Amino acid sequence: MMAVLAFPVGVFVVTMFWSLYVYDRDLVYPRLLDSFIPQWLNHGMHTTVLPFIIIEMRTTHHQYPTRLCGLLAVCSFAVGYILWMCWVHSVTGFWVYPLLEHAGPCSRLFFFSGLTGLVSLYYVLGEVLNSYIWDSRSAMDSNKDKMD
Repeated sequence: MMAVLAFPVGVFVVTMFWSLYVYDRDLVYPRLLDSFIPQWLNHGMHTTVLPFIIIEMRTTHHQYPTRLCGLLAVCSFAVGYILWMCWVHSVTGFWVYPLLEHAGPCSRLFFFSGLTGLVSLYYVLGEVLNSYIWDSRSAMDSNKDKMD
């Protein structure tokens, strides 16, 4: 779960939310929500995820599946989430994220494809980071054992 979903999706949420928020906050978090959702809760949902994921990765070695299986899993999750957003729109007439109101069907297709590619890139980044942290730690431990 950490390797395939928590790291790539968590990093994706933080980077996308704050990138869009800085660009035009009303695209992802309309000012109307400020009266219902306090700022500390917004940070709890969209900021604190990243440090906790990094701490988890640093403190626990995770076994990653083969790259193909991992990418298939994270892409399946992304496509499922996109389908859910489209279903919500078809039922309610509203997009879950106001940003999607401003895009045409072709733009949405490119946007969704790009986001699926980005979450896949974050999966590979997590795999490489996990390998770097734990392979270097294993090398340090074996060097320490040799010195003892």
